[in-house]
Amino acid sequence: MRITALIENTAARNGITAEHGLSLLVEANGRRVLFDAGQTDALLGNAAALGIDLARVDTAVLSHGHYDHAGGFPAFFSVNDRAPLYVHAGFDLPHWHGEKYIGVPSGLAENPRVIITDDRYDLGDGFTIVSYGACVPAFEIDSDGLEEERSDGRHPEQFLHEQYLIVEEGSLRVLLSGCSHRGIANIMHWTAGEHITHVVGGFHLMRTPAESDRVSQTAAELLSFSANYLTCHCTGMEQYRRLKELMGDRLGYLAAGSVLEL
Repeated sequence: MRITALIENTAARNGITAEHGLSLLVEANGRRVLFDAGQTDALLGNAAALGIDLARVDTAVLSHGHYDHAGGFPAFFSVNDRAPLYVHAGFDLPHWHGEKYIGVPSGLAENPRVIITDDRYDLGDGFTIVSYGACVPAFEIDSDGLEEERSDGRHPEQFLHEQYLIVEEGSLRVLLSGCSHRGIANIMHWTAGEHITHVVGGFHLMRTPAESDRVSQTAAELLSFSANYLTCHCTGMEQYRRLKELMGDRLGYLAAGSVLEL
C-alpha cells in the first residue's frame, strides 16, 4: 500500500506547494483513491511534481464538507473525467467559523459525479467508507466555534457529515481521517472491531494548548490501541511535538510530498 500526501500545511521537499488543507492519494489492491483535495488547485501542480497522473484516479472520497478538504475538487474534475466523488449527507450545508464561510465550493453538490453515502459504504477492493454517525461518543465532541447553518439558523457543529476511509490490504487495516472533528479518541473506540493497524490524518488539536490535559489524554487513549499513527494538517505542529514526546515511535508526521509505503 502506498499513501502520498498531495496537500498538507507543510512541504517535505522543494517544488511542492504547502497550503492549509489535506489531500491523500491511496494506492492499494490495484485501486487509486483520492481522499480529499485540499482547498485550491495546488494538488495539480504537486501531483505533476511527484509524477502522479490524476487522470488515472478511479475514485474520490470527501472526508467532510469544509473548504480545505473540498476546494480542490473542481480542479481535480478538470483533469479527471471518470472518478465519482463519495460524500456524506450534510456535506453541502453552509459551514461557518465566525463570519468566515468554510463550506464546500459553489456547485459541487450539483455535480452529477457526487454520490451520497450511508453509515457504511463498500467501495470494493478493500476500500470501505464509514461514518459511525449512530455511535455514542466516549468523549465530548468540541465544536471549537464551528457552526453549520440549517433552515432554523446556525448551530454548533456535530460533524455528522464527517466520514472515514478504511483500506484493507493483506494484514494491513489503515484508517484515514481528514480532521477527526468528532474526536480521534472517539473514532478509535468506534473502530475497535475493525482491527486497525495504522491511522493517517489530522487530529484537530491545533487550537488546543500543547500542554493541555486534552492533548495528554488523546495520547494516552491512542496508545491504548495497537495501531501506529501518521498525523498532519489540523493537529498543529506544537501539539504534534507534544504528542510525539508522549507517543514516541508510535507517531509520525506526513507532510506534502511525503510517500508512505506500508
